[in-house]
Amino acid sequence: MTDPDPTLRAVLERTRTIACVGASANPTRPSHYVSRFLVDRGYRVIGVNPGLAGQTLFGETVVASLSDITDPVDMVDIFRRSEEIPATVAAALAHLPGLGTIWMQLGLANAEAAALARAQGVDVIENRCPMIDIPRLFPPGWRVA
Repeated sequence: MTDPDPTLRAVLERTRTIACVGASANPTRPSHYVSRFLVDRGYRVIGVNPGLAGQTLFGETVVASLSDITDPVDMVDIFRRSEEIPATVAAALAHLPGLGTIWMQLGLANAEAAALARAQGVDVIENRCPMIDIPRLFPPGWRVA
């Protein structure tokens, strides 16, 4: 098995703006506390959730869909059911030029969606959480530059 750490480190170091698909205003939901963790590490996190569109989370206005994002996004962090991953990845590839990474959270993976993204030169991380990987890969207090 290939060591994923160099890829994870590179992705986390080059990423600045993250679209969180399935963002939640509920602080007990993983999408909320992982996003809060990322913001605390210096990332800009744009929430994507049609039920919260127009509200503010983490200092950013939540959008209804990936197609509503007008700023460049480096990574899409997916917190949706497995069956929604292919459509989410397709939307990300269609609407976010320059996207570098699709990140599927713990328990999420989809070979078809991953292959589609990789075919377009996008890195794919499956079944992982940056809230676990950042403390493991970087020194305490590390923040993205």
